[in-house]
Amino acid sequence: MEECLQQVQNQVESIFDNIDAQLDQILKSTSYAIDDNQQNSLQTLISEYSDNFPCHKFENLNFVEQLYQVMQPLITNYMKKKELQDQLSQNEQQTNLQIKEVTEGMVQECENEKSNISMSMEPKLQDQDKGSQTLVENIDANIISIQSSILQSSYLQKMKPYCYQLIQDYSFQQNEICFAIALNKSSSTLVAGCRSQIKLFEFSLNEHKSSVFTLNFMKKSNHFISGSRDGTIIIWQKIQQNLWSKQQILNGHSHQINCLVINNNEDQIISGSDDKAIKIWAKKNEWLCQQTIKDHSKSVYGLSLNSQQNRLISCGFDKFILIREQSELNKEWITVQKLTIEQDGYRICFIDDNTFVFSPYNTEKLQVFEMNDINKQFIQTQDISVKCGLDGQCFFPSQFIDQKQILVFKNGEFINLIRKKSNGEFVTEQSINFETNSFFGSMSDDGEYLITWDNKSNQIQIRKQMEK
Repeated sequence: MEECLQQVQNQVESIFDNIDAQLDQILKSTSYAIDDNQQNSLQTLISEYSDNFPCHKFENLNFVEQLYQVMQPLITNYMKKKELQDQLSQNEQQTNLQIKEVTEGMVQECENEKSNISMSMEPKLQDQDKGSQTLVENIDANIISIQSSILQSSYLQKMKPYCYQLIQDYSFQQNEICFAIALNKSSSTLVAGCRSQIKLFEFSLNEHKSSVFTLNFMKKSNHFISGSRDGTIIIWQKIQQNLWSKQQILNGHSHQINCLVINNNEDQIISGSDDKAIKIWAKKNEWLCQQTIKDHSKSVYGLSLNSQQNRLISCGFDKFILIREQSELNKEWITVQKLTIEQDGYRICFIDDNTFVFSPYNTEKLQVFEMNDINKQFIQTQDISVKCGLDGQCFFPSQFIDQKQILVFKNGEFINLIRKKSNGEFVTEQSINFETNSFFGSMSDDGEYLITWDNKSNQIQIRKQMEK
């Protein structure tokens, strides 16, 4: 009889252990919404449940009565747990709704304030010098920065681990090499530089005489920009549905275009080349070369602007990182710091106004540089471990997706997708191995899609962000 009762007791213990484990798993998934008091209440319930159950022993009395005595408090505790879990779920939904309402409200306030300032200053601007226009531009930049911070805060509240999964049905064969790929702001148009052709899915544009190495969409207008091995930069304009026309050719570089960035106002293009020069192109009635910078002694491979658009960094194969600031008087870029580095590099990327990440050639690490608050000089502060493999291709520019705090770096045979946490730490979420260093691509502005071409699959492949 005692053996039988002991077996029943063991089975009951096992059943409740399983229930307890499942409940704990459910509660862990919503732990970010639990405050300290709720957490303590949970721990008390779990402790009582776990500690008291083994103390009950079945005596040689009425078995049903004893079983009821043991199970009754456990069932009560289970119901309390379930009520608390339901309450936590409701709190989570309310919190997310509040975050959304506050975010939308603040963004709308920013837009209203921007509109009011613009309206009040418009008559004055007609009689003021360039200083007034600079003030308006600074206000614009500050509002954009505030909006970006609000979106970051909202995203960080609900950020979860992710990965990019290949969508085979959306991928398509492309046998010619594609050095550059870009998506427009809405991810509705994809362009690829396939040798000297620019392909927009079913039709192509033929103006460059050699391979296309850079592609950049403008976000405020229906234009994109291409840079080529032939040293030219072409501005393309959409004139009607699925029809693009060459608007202007920029001649100035004597060798191939390796990198190109556009400022947020889309009135300045910055290009880097094998001719060791960085050229600043400004939009007047047409695009003209405003400044030529010749501080590098070898090819320029990487360019990046910070959030406020007042700092420009560059890297190349001369073991230097150059930091420049823009003069408020004549808008020229002035070199303010020259960082000596141990290894050359293809890629560099600002992640905020005072922090950038550099990728040394053929190494399994990224280097993080931050500005010192006292002397205003950049210094290296940490390394990020990444996967690499054999390096050897300079194309595929690095990106930082501000909205989702995702850093995109090609290193050798891998794409490394790195998340910046709210505490400033960096976590590698995914490393995609292409088993070749001849792959190129880009991520959409919203961080939803990763588009690549590689010479192993000979496909343009589309990957979509999915929660793990």
